[in-house]
Amino acid sequence: MRLATFARERRRRTGVVVGDEVVDLTDPLVGLPDDLATLVAAGPGALEAARGAPSGRARRFALDEVELLAPVPRPPSFLAIARNYGAHAAELGTEPPAEQRWFSKQPTCVVGPGAPIWVPRVSVEVDYEGELAMVIGTRCRHVPAARALEVVAGFTVVNDVSVRDWQRRSPTMILGKSFDTHGPMGPWVVTPDEVGDPQALSLTTWVNGEVRQHASTGGMIHGCAALIAHLSAAFTLVPGMVLSTGTPAGVAAAEDEPRWLRPGDTVAVGIDGIGVLENPVVDEPPGALAP
Repeated sequence: MRLATFARERRRRTGVVVGDEVVDLTDPLVGLPDDLATLVAAGPGALEAARGAPSGRARRFALDEVELLAPVPRPPSFLAIARNYGAHAAELGTEPPAEQRWFSKQPTCVVGPGAPIWVPRVSVEVDYEGELAMVIGTRCRHVPAARALEVVAGFTVVNDVSVRDWQRRSPTMILGKSFDTHGPMGPWVVTPDEVGDPQALSLTTWVNGEVRQHASTGGMIHGCAALIAHLSAAFTLVPGMVLSTGTPAGVAAAEDEPRWLRPGDTVAVGIDGIGVLENPVVDEPPGALAP
């Protein structure tokens, strides 16, 4: 099942994507929340209602008649792991960290498919990082790796846009990872039953149609289950939390002459079985606030 968040007639809604249409889950005939984190937190009954909605009489719209938003527009938290692919660590001239190394992205950085990525006024070193992300569906703690994927509501695509000079200045990396618009996410969340093995997916990043990254998620040092087990040993995971699993080799920062993102560029990240997230790059507008 592909779960989306979309806007129609100035209203935010949740939906199930079927082919080139989206079934409106906020229709009174279904009656589900307009917030995906709230929907998955409601438990198996809400997800079963969503799964059955396409066979009912709820409103449906063509995808080209709606605006797809980030599936989790303001996650309760947005965490990402550094150097979780051996080839990416190698291209940066570093050894993979001995332990998982996590950082936060501010929820205000999240934007949806088609939304512009801003090149900020304070830097030109804007880089892309195509990543597989997990959306937590169950409040949980101390989850064993063998059962970790049971707490995942679904998987989505993230572009962990990074401002490299600001990232280098901050040991926690939060500043360089959290600029407004630097958390593109989408186009939807796909439930685990449709994704299958999350360590057997092909990930590709294109800039202006040129392949910059291409790898299997099997190249992760710490797989999805290990990531959940590790984090949940420290703190409670909550529905709607987004965990981004790291980027493979091919980032601009590793090039001899880095090809930073520039206004006019288009970045697309595709993951087999999930979809393609595409965003244009523009200058930060004057007086801009987070979308």
